[in-house]
Amino acid sequence: MVKESARQRLRCVIVAAIAALLSCAALSRAQSASPISSASPAFREVTDEVGRTVRVPQPVRRIVSLAPSLTETIYALGLQNHLVGDTEYCDYPPDAQKKTKVGGGINPSLEIIAALHPDIVLVTKAFNRLETVNSLESLGISAYATDPHTVDEIIASSKKLSDILGAPDAGSSVAGDMQHRLGDLQLRLGAQPPKRVLFVVWTQPLISIGKNTFIADALRRAGAVSIVDSEQDWPQVSLEEVAHLQPDFLVFADSHSDSSSSTVEVLATLPGWSIVEAISRRHIAVISDAVNRPAPRIVSAIEDLARQIHPDAFVEKPDNRKEKIEKENPPPSQPPAPHSSLSADTLQARILFHRGCACAR
Repeated sequence: MVKESARQRLRCVIVAAIAALLSCAALSRAQSASPISSASPAFREVTDEVGRTVRVPQPVRRIVSLAPSLTETIYALGLQNHLVGDTEYCDYPPDAQKKTKVGGGINPSLEIIAALHPDIVLVTKAFNRLETVNSLESLGISAYATDPHTVDEIIASSKKLSDILGAPDAGSSVAGDMQHRLGDLQLRLGAQPPKRVLFVVWTQPLISIGKNTFIADALRRAGAVSIVDSEQDWPQVSLEEVAHLQPDFLVFADSHSDSSSSTVEVLATLPGWSIVEAISRRHIAVISDAVNRPAPRIVSAIEDLARQIHPDAFVEKPDNRKEKIEKENPPPSQPPAPHSSLSADTLQARILFHRGCACAR
């Protein structure tokens, strides 16, 4: 009886062992045949515009922007609901001012950024520091950098960003609209010779733009060419040189800031400015500060500048019937073109000189 009991216990042990082996084999086959969904990749590796490899969480649900241009691009792509934080300088569109502020672009608060739990932080090479990017990476936060230098690169950058953020269709639509409007503008300007302009970033000292900046390219798209031929992005220029070159127009970007403004009359009283003919002729073009930001809205600034310096290109040709009526009933004399009749009050409200405005990218 003892021997029979031992044999039964041994038989039970063997059966249990075989069952365990069969169970493990079945589990192994099931795992190899159908991978568990949670094991799928949670990151996408991309190369940003400065050549860094960035691991972007998928999908991107929470975004922090550290540059006004990037904030504008996010809104243009319709992704504003995913924007959980931006900088104190992100003022367009107005809704961007309601987002949680993380400080400035140079020294943002890493604590606030981390508390927002972003999937990705967007930066620009021109406006943000490498130290900020490195600090974010040390916290395990992905940072993607943009660095466009021409209008075409701004379009390409916006489209690439839309793909990374999960909105490729919106990116294609925005890029297509920008290209279409720029194409129409070039047809309208035709073969008109470009106007020679001085783009004024700051007056004392006088700072303008270099020939390799996206602003210089924006001027060219508007039918203008900068008189400053410099490899530096933000060169200082002497009034003597400006007086010698005598630009057709002075171009200012209205920054909508609360800093002190100046009329053309005040500018003319500053030492040396009175000898610049564009001052006495009131050849002043004031355009949106969108020209300072490499974002989709820059096209509007380009169109605005073209209208001011090439008004004839925007005069619609009347049909024969309308032309006959106008000949028989000539309209009353029209006021001069806007660029030659800017009043002191208008300029007092519009021309704003804000140090570093062109760098608020």
